[in-house]
Amino acid sequence: MSDRRPKLPTLRLVGDLATLDQALYEAVSVTRTPTLDTALRRLSAAADHSKLSFAVAAALAVRGGRQRRAAAMGVAAIGIASATANLLGKQLVRRPRPHRAEDSPFPGRHVPMPQSASFPSGHTASAVAFAAAVGPTLPVTAVPLGLLACAVGYSRIHTGVHYPGDVVAGALLGTGSAALVLALAARNEG
Repeated sequence: MSDRRPKLPTLRLVGDLATLDQALYEAVSVTRTPTLDTALRRLSAAADHSKLSFAVAAALAVRGGRQRRAAAMGVAAIGIASATANLLGKQLVRRPRPHRAEDSPFPGRHVPMPQSASFPSGHTASAVAFAAAVGPTLPVTAVPLGLLACAVGYSRIHTGVHYPGDVVAGALLGTGSAALVLALAARNEG
């Protein structure tokens, strides 16, 4: 006898979001974009271990003053976002990485598949955390760093290592990490 009890609205919503997440990932994975493939593969690799953000932080730090303070805030936000994503989020959720078929239509766009869980995207969390922590201190950097963080997040979907939902969660985590750093800095100043 089957269970005919209605599903809770929250469970239906989660199911719908998972279906949408899979469909968006699949749409990206079968869309031909040869010019983007190389650029996004390189961007994704360059964002490994927050290398891009640390390079920007180093360039800012050597200038001193507000730039050095912005760099310190960004690096602190990366630390919180990375630790939270990798030591907490991935361990609690343990979502498997996307499946990449052997006959993938565009295998040249892929980066090596990480061994860690998929949720949340640590690359995105760190890139967004850096941008969101540096931007308020140095407003001229807000748009370029924000666009770079968005590109890093999308690159993780495009290269086949994350679902869109992983990237959205990473962005939220990064934003929260930056907000925490900014709030602590404001509290210490006041």
